Amino acid sequence: MTGSDHQRIVESPMQGTIVRVDVRPGDAARAGQQLLVIESMKMEHVITADWSGVVQRVPVALGDTVHPGDALVVIQEAEVPSAEAVAPPLVEEGAVRADLAAVRARHASGLDPSRPDAVERRRRTGQRTTRENVEDLCDPDSLLEYGPLVIAAQRRRRPVEDLIRRTPADGLVAGVATVNGHRTIVMSYDYTVLAGTQGLQNHRKKDRLFELAERLRLPVVFFTEGGGGRPGDTDGTGASGLDCMAFSLFGGLSGLVPLVGINSGRCFAGNAAILGCCDVVIATADSNIGMGGPAMIEGGGLGVFRPEEIGPMAVQVPNGVVDIAVADEAEAVAAAKRYLSYFQGSTPIWDCADQARLRSAIPENRLRVYDVGAVIETLADAGSVLELRPAFGVGMVTALIRVEGRPMGLIANNPTHLAGAIDAQGADKAARFMQLCDAFDVPILFLCDTPGIMVGPEAETTALVRHVSRMFVTGASLTVPFFTIVLRKGYGLGAQAMAGGSFKAPVFTVAWPTGEFGGMGLEGAVKLGFRNELAAVDDPEERQALFDEMVGRMYEHGQALNTATYFEIDDVIDPADSRRWITAALDAAPPPPPRTGKKRPCIDTW
Repeated sequence: MTGSDHQRIVESPMQGTIVRVDVRPGDAARAGQQLLVIESMKMEHVITADWSGVVQRVPVALGDTVHPGDALVVIQEAEVPSAEAVAPPLVEEGAVRADLAAVRARHASGLDPSRPDAVERRRRTGQRTTRENVEDLCDPDSLLEYGPLVIAAQRRRRPVEDLIRRTPADGLVAGVATVNGHRTIVMSYDYTVLAGTQGLQNHRKKDRLFELAERLRLPVVFFTEGGGGRPGDTDGTGASGLDCMAFSLFGGLSGLVPLVGINSGRCFAGNAAILGCCDVVIATADSNIGMGGPAMIEGGGLGVFRPEEIGPMAVQVPNGVVDIAVADEAEAVAAAKRYLSYFQGSTPIWDCADQARLRSAIPENRLRVYDVGAVIETLADAGSVLELRPAFGVGMVTALIRVEGRPMGLIANNPTHLAGAIDAQGADKAARFMQLCDAFDVPILFLCDTPGIMVGPEAETTALVRHVSRMFVTGASLTVPFFTIVLRKGYGLGAQAMAGGSFKAPVFTVAWPTGEFGGMGLEGAVKLGFRNELAAVDDPEERQALFDEMVGRMYEHGQALNTATYFEIDDVIDPADSRRWITAALDAAPPPPPRTGKKRPCIDTW
């Protein structure tokens, strides 16, 4: 704006067209008052006065094209009576514009208060709504939801208003939130929307969130209840939908970020495939999980079954599909939060049991069984043990624990099952857990008490040779620090498997005073190595006495104290010092390098 002798000229700041003139010569104008409007590139620009005065001339009219510097209004500076008020704002303070009100209403239409019939259906099955589960998982007010306004791709067969009302978010609530204070991708199928099926649009939403998880390196928690692929969508252009990217993208996240699957109720087909890709599967007691639901089974000519007959927890827990079995959704969410915490760093506050209790944890009678779970609970920080797959491969314990607040993986032999011998299921369980820990830089503690790898014709029918060997190839590829404490038996290939392949592979291999070692079980070694000597004794009682004497001699030779003199192990320690060894080794290990991608191509789903 320019001028002289207190006469000011309002100039055009741009090229455009006059679409509105609000003043005429003789009008009073106040500073900040709208004078006219210029349209430029389809956008309207309001021109206001910078001072008060009286309008002298308006050298432009509606429809005129103006250029930068053209005179628009000439104003003589002067006092303007206060009665000449500036034009009121377009929207009164506190008022809600119509467009904003429409957005709010549309968002609210997909929430539980606007869907009482859907909420009631969940109450009848004793389940929570999708949004109740998501709200429970996420830190308060932390969810940024993606695609809440999406509707099912069925415009060709149903009115849009009906789709808005009945298919909110196309049955998939998804977004970025914080869980335990850490950014996390949170996703949940909504069973009240078309039975939680995988529609065209919610596949696209999955793709979007999976790509964000990869780009931002965020863990994913997925509630998977639903019936699989949806045949009723009509708005797509494809024939089979087999080119959707969701399963490829989600599978590609394995080993890159933690993947947590939670299920309550029915989970079939594509939904079950998503669940099966997860690092950990948490399922409620009412879950039914299967790669095909009743319709698919019947369509394949395989019979007619009720959903409750397909993959109940009585099947899916002992067979190893489910890692953590819980009673209900509240427990499932709590378990998911707890599981994620082990991959979110150390905790500053911790406590532990009196470690002197470990001195009497192993019976003096070397043949007496004991509860290895009690050993683990005593050794780990109080309340920090989260066991995975406890009903599968029961001869092997796999758990996430903390020691002085630091997360660790733990693998232990269970002497109450096959005396701790490693069978096919136990080996699979341990090898897969090693991959999980290694992928996310979690150190591993082995508690060894095994007579070796299981033997016998029946054991070999389980493909034992292949399954057990997984522990050797996986152990040899570990990059995280790992440690072995021999609680009692450390025999043969089984003991080596509990040490990453060799007693020299761990950062340390130590034994408690109850430790005993040998290339194979003592009794078997005597029978095999001294067969002729034993056979030469005719009297059964004398033969047994000789056998016991030979076993005793081998036990003396293989005792932990004697084995340590050969430096096959690093030390025999007071059990109460076990945590000190662990923390010292953790302190000595260099921190893992910054992550730029995957350490392992994937984590086996089995």
